[in-house]
Amino acid sequence: MDSLTKDLRCIRAPNASPLTGPGTNTFLLGHEAVAVIDPGPDDPPHLDAIVRAGDGRISHILVTHAHLDHSAGARRLAQMTGAPVLAFGDATAGRSPLMRRLAAEGITGGGEGLDHGFAPDVTLRDGDRVEGADWVLSVLHTPGHSGGHLAFGWGDRILCGDVVMGWSSTIISPPDGDLSDYLRTLDRLAEARARQLLPAHGAPIDDPAARLADLAAHRRERTVQILAALSQGPANAETLARRIYDIAPPLLPAATRNVLAHLLALADLGAVVPRGELHPRAEFFRS
Repeated sequence: MDSLTKDLRCIRAPNASPLTGPGTNTFLLGHEAVAVIDPGPDDPPHLDAIVRAGDGRISHILVTHAHLDHSAGARRLAQMTGAPVLAFGDATAGRSPLMRRLAAEGITGGGEGLDHGFAPDVTLRDGDRVEGADWVLSVLHTPGHSGGHLAFGWGDRILCGDVVMGWSSTIISPPDGDLSDYLRTLDRLAEARARQLLPAHGAPIDDPAARLADLAAHRRERTVQILAALSQGPANAETLARRIYDIAPPLLPAATRNVLAHLLALADLGAVVPRGELHPRAEFFRS
């Protein structure tokens, strides 16, 4: 367990992978009443470590979003401690109108890691406050990585879940992820002017403004690459991913979903057009 401040501790779950980095950061905030942010996977030794660190004082279990590496342990931890689970909603809550329409029309495949069984005891909305004996968290709805993604402001820090990480860009996987929402979230976090961002994977981000600017620039650059590739002729998301990414084959599906997110955002703007019905394997061409 790492002590980040006198009031904030971090226990890292043993679920390292190419997509989770060194593992999920489970944060414990406070002493009199302890808030657990992102209990992580349903891993008994990890949950036991959380309970020991909470020392019988765990009062709230907050979940940034319903992906298995963040939320799967929430229900078991609630049973172990009696604390309620707080989140935006279930695994599909908060999808944008475009993504709801696409899902209704049959676009699937964006459920990598979705915790379909997740349901909070208490739902949170943007602007809510959650208070313990010695801490206060402000709730920020930060969609993009998932429709129901939340971040939690604590003083001049923001616990930002998966929406910002220092070691990697965030996966945007439609219909759960939405690139247009994500870019708006980056702008909102920049406007918050936090002193530090605390991601759910990897180390704290001590220069949030620079990191947020880098992430926005990365997405703009990717959009330019996709439009340039489409100038060579129509292509689907996987073909475009193979052209513009230099990655190991196991990461190609995630890259393909990221490209699809860009294509959907561009299609919504009218910059590209699908050939035939809109679906994950559709070919797109420049309008």
